Amino acid sequence: MKKWYALYSNILYLHFSEKYYSLPESAKNASSPQNPINRLIRVGGYTIMRLIGNLFQSVEKPEKLEGNVWLYVVSQNNLDSLQFVRQNLPGSVFVAGQSKNIGRYQKEVERLSLRRKLLYYYKLPSLLYQFLRKKPKSAIRFFDLLYDAVGFYEVYYRKLQRYSPSAIIFANDHNADARAMLLAAKDLGIKTIYIQHASVSSLFPPLSYDLNLLEGQDSLDKYKQCGPIPGRVELVGMPKADKYIPYRNTSKHISTIGIGCNLMDDLGEIEKMLRLLSQKLPDIKLILRPHPRDTRNIAALARVAPNVYLSDSRSEPVFEYLRQLDVQISGTSGIHLEAVLLNVWSIYYDFSPSEKLNDYYGFVRHGLVDVAESAEGLIDNLRLHINSKPDVVGRAKYYSATLCTADEGHSGDISISHISSFLNS
Repeated sequence: MKKWYALYSNILYLHFSEKYYSLPESAKNASSPQNPINRLIRVGGYTIMRLIGNLFQSVEKPEKLEGNVWLYVVSQNNLDSLQFVRQNLPGSVFVAGQSKNIGRYQKEVERLSLRRKLLYYYKLPSLLYQFLRKKPKSAIRFFDLLYDAVGFYEVYYRKLQRYSPSAIIFANDHNADARAMLLAAKDLGIKTIYIQHASVSSLFPPLSYDLNLLEGQDSLDKYKQCGPIPGRVELVGMPKADKYIPYRNTSKHISTIGIGCNLMDDLGEIEKMLRLLSQKLPDIKLILRPHPRDTRNIAALARVAPNVYLSDSRSEPVFEYLRQLDVQISGTSGIHLEAVLLNVWSIYYDFSPSEKLNDYYGFVRHGLVDVAESAEGLIDNLRLHINSKPDVVGRAKYYSATLCTADEGHSGDISISHISSFLNS
């Protein structure tokens, strides 16, 4: 039973850490509902729709899985980040758990049956007891995440034994199912590769992959704070940005402003900002972009003024949105880095003022973004630079290893070269 606890503590490393527990509820709510009743409803829904629902579905295609390189994805954003691998690495295939929501790519992913997951819930009482003893606050607050995690490792271990993939490439290092797959692969001696898909935090688990392809020095510095890195590390830039380098913003005039909001942002604050920008800068086009997993009524905000438009994040890739902009305004979001890479002036504005995240990604501390302390100050700064938008792309050098080098725009090629060399070693 102690072994069970050690295993599941590793699988739930991020969400059951003290640092994660101390985050504002607006941040934690994206993973687990704050209301305990909603958590119980979530557990009930998971039990009926997935644990029991999975029993009646046949999803695996052995001929697609056996011996191939698995690109294990947990979201639409993950798949976007690994598209270049699928296109350039023969024998690679997207793989996800049976009912995992991959957004617009639902039909492009091979599925692993989770029918047998239900068989391992005899471990739940013992695991819950151990977590309540050793991490009581997290066990109560994130019971739904523990409930969801049970059985992933055991099922994936059997799947890996059966299909023997030549390697597994990950774009997520902290979700429970991805960590279960990683730990099962390591126990079976299967090669593992990590490709960074978004901005990272020092809260993340230590890197424990055989090959780690990171975007730049910022990511490496943060992961070193997480713990030792036993595998090989290469700094490759951001592959998904390669094809958008020719569309880097060169305008000095501000004509289009984007607001990228996330699950933590207060919609009331966003509405206030949209109304103020529309009133003070009526000739500016405003584009509002929610997070792909945001199910709130964002569309209603697009109706607050005639110059407000909506970017559908479920169908429009983030760089297609950014290439339309001169200025990008967001709170705590990795979209700031992606904006700056296209020379879009990115400004930090806190849309959840009641719960401070204290520069979660370090973008303010390292000068990647400018900060607007107030809505009025933001308007004044925009007016001041309406015809003199600053060039900001150079600010991202700490974050992207290929920026302003001969390798810029070739991050995907560099990554494929490292992957191929590693797989053939």
